[in-house]
Amino acid sequence: MENSRTSYGAMIVLTKQFCILRIMKKLSVLIILFSVVLVNRAAAQRYDYVQQGEFGITAGAAHYFGDLNTRAAINRPKPALGIFFRKQFGDYTGLRIAAHYAQLGYSDIYSKNDYQRTRNLSFNTNVWELSLQGDFNFFKFIPGDPEHSFTPYVTLGAGVFSFDPYAYLNGQKVFLRPLGTEGQTLGYKGRRQYSTMAFCFPLGAGVKYNISEKVNLSFEIAQRFTTTDYLDDVSTTYIGAGRFPTLPNGQPSTAALLQDRSYELDPNNVLGVEGRQRGYSKQKDQYIIAEVGITFNISSYRCPSAK
Repeated sequence: MENSRTSYGAMIVLTKQFCILRIMKKLSVLIILFSVVLVNRAAAQRYDYVQQGEFGITAGAAHYFGDLNTRAAINRPKPALGIFFRKQFGDYTGLRIAAHYAQLGYSDIYSKNDYQRTRNLSFNTNVWELSLQGDFNFFKFIPGDPEHSFTPYVTLGAGVFSFDPYAYLNGQKVFLRPLGTEGQTLGYKGRRQYSTMAFCFPLGAGVKYNISEKVNLSFEIAQRFTTTDYLDDVSTTYIGAGRFPTLPNGQPSTAALLQDRSYELDPNNVLGVEGRQRGYSKQKDQYIIAEVGITFNISSYRCPSAK
């Protein structure tokens, strides 16, 4: 009888131990699963999104200001295209290298000034520009973060551009620089041919908006201050048609015809007298580009700070 009680007690102990082992096993599984979740969450939080830079393309309009557009009228915009790469240094500053193609042109017929309309000069040119610009955000800008998806910014920098003004005479395209319309090829008063390359200094402002972790939209307007007054082939004074050699048939040369075109409106009211003002050499020419852009973020991840 006593042996039976002893065996019954042993069975109860074994049963309790078995139950405890099962409970411990289940707890172990739960602890392991919980640990895996914590590790995964820690791994997910281990890295923060970092915008390393942007690669973008832009399209918009360009406009010229100078001796043919003295009142900064914006009435003859022409197309402009651009491409750029921006290296980001934190959430507020970046350094951009950009290339632009733009068309510029204007004519005295668009002026409200009687003298300019009588002068009757015009030009067009293609501009190829390469610049280095610093960009400064007003707000923190973090792609993928809805609270920091928009910012206005300012940009400034320096660049170099090429140009080669031309006009049309009797329907024919004629490049103006080789003609020396202000006596450059003749050495008149020491004047020399101007270079078809000059420096520019972009200064502007814009806004950008992040639409996804990878893509941003932007709008920017930037004025280009230049180091040339011959973007339009007009700068100083007339030298007079008589200074230019005539053609073998006795007709005036192309240079003589394009240095003063007032004769086309009224042969009896010719402006191109030697020494008369043709342009204003104390003020350099400028141009502006307004453009919309789409950019693609270049990103990486980093460990967050203790904060």
